[in-house]
Amino acid sequence: MSRTALLLAGPLAAALAASLAGCVPRPAGSPAPAPHYVLGQPYQTGGVWRYPREQFAGTDTGLATVASRAPGLTADGEAFDQGVLAAAHRTLQLPALARVTDLQTGRAVLVRINDRGPAEPGRLIAVTHRTAELLGETGSAPFPVRVELQETESRQLAGAMAPAAALAVATAPHDSVQAEALAPPDGAAPSARGRVAASGPTVTAAPPVAAPEAVPLRLPEQVWQLAPAPGALYVECGSFARPQYAAIMQRRLAGLGAAVVASDDRASRDATWQVRIGPLHDAAAADAALDRALRAGVSDARIIVDARPD
Repeated sequence: MSRTALLLAGPLAAALAASLAGCVPRPAGSPAPAPHYVLGQPYQTGGVWRYPREQFAGTDTGLATVASRAPGLTADGEAFDQGVLAAAHRTLQLPALARVTDLQTGRAVLVRINDRGPAEPGRLIAVTHRTAELLGETGSAPFPVRVELQETESRQLAGAMAPAAALAVATAPHDSVQAEALAPPDGAAPSARGRVAASGPTVTAAPPVAAPEAVPLRLPEQVWQLAPAPGALYVECGSFARPQYAAIMQRRLAGLGAAVVASDDRASRDATWQVRIGPLHDAAAADAALDRALRAGVSDARIIVDARPD
């Protein structure tokens, strides 16, 4: 399917220029921004434990919400700004770069993931007001999204901002290391390698390598228009490599309406079997089903969108 990149012009471009020209004022006495790399320890929110980990590639679906937090610094030390393309995620390393596609409108934008959240267990990410606006969302209702991590840029951000571990290496004094070029044995002509060694190594300067383009702190406002694919909402309770394990969980959650769904590649080694509740007709029903699954002890339960990738 073709993808059309819409470079925003007119009022949108003017809004971007205005946002770039001005800075969000910092309240007196508030800490100054100091962007840095963050992973963090496990923590609990919404009654569920979260375990941050590095993840540079992958695609996930779920419900997005609009961030409603107070001004201040994000979890990685950036200034929180509702006017930039940014988002919050519960477990990814910070910062990271992802493409967020609104499955209702088909619009997609790149966002800088720089904060922790959302607190609601049934929400995958929380985006800024500007991000929601560009995605075509103007209300307060949650909306289905696909989140695709951008591996190259996310690794670049981590490499540029993560503190490097210092490795202490003791170097030998210069006068304690000696080298000597030995003469070839009788009857053998000096080799080219021997002649180079005798006169010292030849060092050739490496060709200059262009530094990768840095990921900007404020991402440009670029929108891709794809085909809408809203799909259906489900609560996924578990994913298994063997069907018998999925069947065990399904029997345990039968009273919640759980069923086993096999992946399309069931004949390959990568086949998986998911235990899902649904389809659910709206976000409220999905939230209720998720709450029942969490109360049943399924701590990894989450809301997903079964939508066809474009």
